[in-house]
Amino acid sequence: MNTPIDIICVGSVLWDVIGRAPVPMKRGYDVAGRITRLPGGVALNIAMTLRGFGITPALLSVVGDDAEGRALMAACSARGLVMDHVLRAPDLPTDRYMAIEAANGLVAAIADAHSLEAAGDDILRPITHGPLGSAQHPYGGVIALDGNLTPQLLSEIAQSPLFADADLRIAPASPGKAERLLPFAQAGRGTLYVNLSEAELLCGHAHECAQSAGLALVARGAARAIVTNGDQMAADVCNAHTYTGTPRQVDAKRITGAGDTFMAAHIAAELRAAPAINRSVALERALEAAATYVSGETPK
Repeated sequence: MNTPIDIICVGSVLWDVIGRAPVPMKRGYDVAGRITRLPGGVALNIAMTLRGFGITPALLSVVGDDAEGRALMAACSARGLVMDHVLRAPDLPTDRYMAIEAANGLVAAIADAHSLEAAGDDILRPITHGPLGSAQHPYGGVIALDGNLTPQLLSEIAQSPLFADADLRIAPASPGKAERLLPFAQAGRGTLYVNLSEAELLCGHAHECAQSAGLALVARGAARAIVTNGDQMAADVCNAHTYTGTPRQVDAKRITGAGDTFMAAHIAAELRAAPAINRSVALERALEAAATYVSGETPK
């Protein structure tokens, strides 16, 4: 592969099927709306947002060698993403995610990432056995991980010397998978990107704000925790300093992918600023990107 890459995104690459209704919904409702299909998955959402900031990501994931998989690979390549290292599985279907969103927020969602789980550590071979890295030459750049990987694989990554030199950025994918990030907190490795409810699950108790939750995560051993709380104050906490910021208030037009957009924008801001990273500015830029995404506005 000749294309230079700036970051590796590891995790789910799938089709998002999203139904959106302009009115509030409850269980059992049947209303008019719009249904769209577009490339998605936490790792892919992060990669696509990074590409929008002029950063070139490579994906490590699995895609079925089926019609849906071929269409997905083509759509990703057309967006300027490096797909050379994605595992093509002839015996596995391409993963999918389905969600229903309404005026009152996310109604329900189902993530079918069984192929990613079945592939296991096979998706990591380009970074553990070359060409992106190896035991002799571990990858030392930024890696974005998502919690759709199995608990066992995430635990192995958190402890493996193959990832000791990497700048790990980890997201849980959903509150139901938040506890999969515990090995990273216990190992004191990586930056955790979580919302308040996910942070509370990792801490084992409730917190009144993002800053309090972030401080608790660091006290539990996390090297760094970035905690969001919807339209309330967010916090970036590590042992040395704490930074906070409040997102711009907007009318929510879409929800799925907002956390991925925040994480990608934050990583992009820090990659561009390195080595003199201004963490306060990075947090502000990430919050603004997420607000723009949620509002449905066109980024400036």
